[in-house]
Amino acid sequence: MNNKKLIVYFTYTNNTKKIAEKIKERLKCDILEIKPKVPYNEDYDVVVRLEQNNETAKKTPEIESVNINLNNYDEIILGTPVWWYTIAPVIRTFLKQYDLSGKKIIPFATNGGWIGRTFKEIKELCPNSKIEKEENIVFDGNNMKTSEKEVGNWINNL
Repeated sequence: MNNKKLIVYFTYTNNTKKIAEKIKERLKCDILEIKPKVPYNEDYDVVVRLEQNNETAKKTPEIESVNINLNNYDEIILGTPVWWYTIAPVIRTFLKQYDLSGKKIIPFATNGGWIGRTFKEIKELCPNSKIEKEENIVFDGNNMKTSEKEVGNWINNL
């Protein structure tokens, strides 16, 4: 393989998408947005009510088909919002459905405070992958609290 990178992400409020697009712009690599087959409600409070047991339920909603051959990439830059202290259910489905064995996974998480088990769950779901350079990116609403400089330095080190 030629060390091709692919950004794989899910976004609900677009914060994760903002970071994924910054990475794409800087690294000039391919990008793939994972989407649920049944879109989440646009009302945040409804989503909170429906998904608040995510951590214990470990939901795996159906996702739209991935139209990229993952075998063409040896590095996956994986972006997820933190939902109830762990990965978003859509990302859990992706990691269970697609074998990323032998790949390097560089996860980043967007969240409003506490990252919880997010990176630990990614490691559990990808036991045969090398997971490194995890980045926690904190937002307050739509405003990034983690400094642009910190995020830029992290991207430059990818």
